[in-house]
Amino acid sequence: MSEEDISIIDALDQLEKERGIPKDYMIDQICKAITTACKNSYGNDEASVHLNPDKNEFEVFLRKQVVDDVLDPNCEILLEKARNIDPTCVVGDSVSVQLHTREFGRIAAHQARGVIRQGIRAGERGLMMKEFETKQQELVSAMVERIDPRSGAATLKIGKSEAILPRNEMVGDETFHEGDHIKVYVVDVHDSDKGPHAIISRTHPDLVKRLFETEVPEIYEGTVEIKAVSREAGSRTKLAVLSHDPAVDAVGACIGSRGSRVGTIVDELGGEKIDIVEYSDDPQKFIASALSPANVVSVGLAEDGSHSCRVTVPDSQLSLAIGNKGQNARLAAKLTGWKIDIKPESGFYGEGATGERENAPEEKTLAEE
Repeated sequence: MSEEDISIIDALDQLEKERGIPKDYMIDQICKAITTACKNSYGNDEASVHLNPDKNEFEVFLRKQVVDDVLDPNCEILLEKARNIDPTCVVGDSVSVQLHTREFGRIAAHQARGVIRQGIRAGERGLMMKEFETKQQELVSAMVERIDPRSGAATLKIGKSEAILPRNEMVGDETFHEGDHIKVYVVDVHDSDKGPHAIISRTHPDLVKRLFETEVPEIYEGTVEIKAVSREAGSRTKLAVLSHDPAVDAVGACIGSRGSRVGTIVDELGGEKIDIVEYSDDPQKFIASALSPANVVSVGLAEDGSHSCRVTVPDSQLSLAIGNKGQNARLAAKLTGWKIDIKPESGFYGEGATGERENAPEEKTLAEE
């Protein structure tokens, strides 16, 4: 098998270099494949294969019983021939008989190739799973390989692996083209019958969190902490931040000089609005901050411990506090974890505010989810 084996060894070297599949892993798979082929072809369960490092070739052996009269040449050997292998053997002993290339039948070779191909696929699958697992819950850069014209889903190249970004995980009506480089968040990774599968997203709230960690050194260093994120992808995000250094303004650090830091993230998200507010352990302060950009007169917490509150805002700020279709109040409720009921300072809902007020109960339901 030497000439063929040299080409196999060279192929394994190339496979390791190009695809990252360990050579030792593939040698083990090939040995198992040939062993299986021998057992099936020769009906001998005691076949063994190993790589001779000195000759750089595979050697195959069948364990045969020493007998006086051979009935099954695949499992038995005459004493005379056996003593050429082990001069001390006697009838009843077993010796390992080396097979030569010409002794491999077409069926055995076919079986071996099939198992080798499975080994290659398994190796690639394992490497892909390992690569995805290292990126789980992380922000990664990906290149768009192709777009499905019917579903709009994008096939992305992430490292040496591929993943699908569904249309419903894209931000708003954004469109991509082959060759585009984009950032995605790896939500989860699991193995399936079809191989490793990464669930990726551009709508997940943690995508915004990871973008800020990348863009704001103070967050990466731990001086500023992101305490909570609420998001309606493609429209608006609220981010609550806390500074662990009195000399560092958490909100200012995230915004950057003339809005440079937050501006970069807004551009990445196709113009999605981002409200950055200061976190507080005091729920009244945090809720008031979360309703930014509206001003808040007071926050009254429910006494029954139900995480419900009533917020009073100036009459002129009512529409701003509730937001378009209740969005501002809804995101504030998600950010804080409190059910928020908003009322005007006068207690009367002026003309033009009635429609928004009708949306106010909506944020209660969302806050409980």
